[in-house]
Amino acid sequence: MQHLKSGSVIFLLILTLAVLPACNRKAATATVKSDVSSSTEAMRTPEPPAYSSAIPKNPIQESAEASKPLDVGLSGQSFQDAFFDFDKYLIRNDAKEALQRNAEFLNNHPNLKVQIEGHCDDRGTEEYNLVLGNHRAESVKQYLVTLGVDGSRISIISYGKDKPFCSQHSATCYQENRRGHFVSLTTGT
Repeated sequence: MQHLKSGSVIFLLILTLAVLPACNRKAATATVKSDVSSSTEAMRTPEPPAYSSAIPKNPIQESAEASKPLDVGLSGQSFQDAFFDFDKYLIRNDAKEALQRNAEFLNNHPNLKVQIEGHCDDRGTEEYNLVLGNHRAESVKQYLVTLGVDGSRISIISYGKDKPFCSQHSATCYQENRRGHFVSLTTGT
């Protein structure tokens, strides 16, 4: 009986020693990945535009969209901003609806030219937000092109976090600043 107990104890000790390093390895790997991703975040460039229909609507964004007409084009037409999720430049479903209305107006007014401004909230470095704002503006432009708008009529610019719509530090304000904003370049036709 004594021999059986000591054998069980030795087995449990070996099992514990085998499992313990594996647990530590996973924790160390997660820590290294976290350190690497945070230290390279400013250097990371977002991927090229891609579109997803699986992005859920944001209730904060919906209320912000309903309250803000953007730039006024010909005949009093208000363009609508395309809003983005944090650290993203994918066209959201609610932005697709706004962009479809903007594209319809642009297709009905072939002499109208617009500029799309890419904006970000104030989190992150200046350099990172300029790149992200550029990708947001480019995503909006490419989506409009898929809806039949001539790409030569659309210019883009990124302001990153330099021209915020809202300057408070809140989730609502951050959401309002993450946008592709339309500016009419044509004064009359």
